[in-house]
Amino acid sequence: MKGSIEAASNGARENPYIVLETSLLKELDRLSLMTNSRCIHRVSPQLRLVCEKAYTPQLVSVGPLHHGKQALKRMEEHKMRYLRYFLGRTNLSLMHYIEKIKDQEAELRSCYSQTIELKSDEFVKIILVDAIFIIEFLFRSWYSQLLEESDCLFGSPRLANHVWLDLLLLENQLPFFILEDLFDPDIFPFPSNYSNRLEGVESLSMIFLSHYFLDKAGVFIGATGMVPNLETICCSEVKVQHFVDLSRRFYVAPILKPESTRRPIALTKPSIEELNQAGVQFKVGHSSNSLFDIKFKGGILEIPKLRVLGSTEAILRNLVAFEQCNFASGQRYISDYIAMMDYLVDTPKDVGLLVEYGIVESGLGGGNNQLSTLINSLATGVNVSTKKFYYGTICEDLNKYCRSPWHRRIANLRQNYFNTPWAIISFIAAVFLLILTIIQTICSILSL
Repeated sequence: MKGSIEAASNGARENPYIVLETSLLKELDRLSLMTNSRCIHRVSPQLRLVCEKAYTPQLVSVGPLHHGKQALKRMEEHKMRYLRYFLGRTNLSLMHYIEKIKDQEAELRSCYSQTIELKSDEFVKIILVDAIFIIEFLFRSWYSQLLEESDCLFGSPRLANHVWLDLLLLENQLPFFILEDLFDPDIFPFPSNYSNRLEGVESLSMIFLSHYFLDKAGVFIGATGMVPNLETICCSEVKVQHFVDLSRRFYVAPILKPESTRRPIALTKPSIEELNQAGVQFKVGHSSNSLFDIKFKGGILEIPKLRVLGSTEAILRNLVAFEQCNFASGQRYISDYIAMMDYLVDTPKDVGLLVEYGIVESGLGGGNNQLSTLINSLATGVNVSTKKFYYGTICEDLNKYCRSPWHRRIANLRQNYFNTPWAIISFIAAVFLLILTIIQTICSILSL
């Protein structure tokens, strides 16, 4: 021992930087690998500073990024209860599930964009407890007969609503593959009278329970009934990464367009009020099941209904944050939608017109001022491609329409002279009198 210390001491004297080298080598060994599986990210500072609460779990932590925070510790005991219920239904031991997580630890760690500084046992425990909690929670959300009076999440007050939102935050995710790996439909009670609730799906699965959860959680914030079909996701060869990725896929799948339809962002982007003054008519979009399918044709701007609820801000912000971290600029469909709505809405007057035409429906209590502020703040810190903007063609067409003097004259006539039935009657009467006067004048000239 004395000899090794002396050797190290001699080595340090020979090269005074050997301690620093050793320290750096240890840090390099701890770094996670840069792989394509990285899908769970920390939200960028420029987005977090705008609304930190929208990205921070309020009741339950999922995964290692927020684990151990004081405000979230009270849910840890309830997670353990769910683990006990789960194990009580299966003939498999706890060791079986621990080994499953251990075998996939490296792959699980690689899904996080930053190095997870946790020892193996602690990391495996967090993943196992949180994964079982999610599986049990989703099943109880779907199968209400399983609920017990002692389950505080589904009792009164309903804490489940807060859990739903926490499960949709980008930093609060587990890789979806581990949920699928641990889920076994055979260990869950499945009464025959629930078979009609599978909605065409052959058997119970994590995708099905997740879809039901996302619908119930209010993720699909388009018009009522605008709930995407499971077939879109089930037929995809690309594996679901986590809940945020799954909800984004439900939105994006129906609206994918060829890259050739994309255009650069127009230099000028008229607001709703400016479009109204130029004679553009507004209509609620019903032809598509996608919130993002905005269309402009024949002077009519068709925008699908947007329902703004208490959870809307957090849902959209986390979808955008995921796109900003994980997708190339040409694939940021939701980011482009947020930017487009920001371009259209400059003032509360713009929001007032959208509400008047039924395009925006608000469940908030702050009126048009609050809605306008919310829509504009959603786009703060969001990067969009200036060369490949999803709504570039629409912006281009709207600018052309607004530049036409003919359209402005027609709009002026309609808005100032034909805005009420009495104004139309008065105009027709005046034209009729003018025609009679001309006829009388002509007759007088002919008689002379």
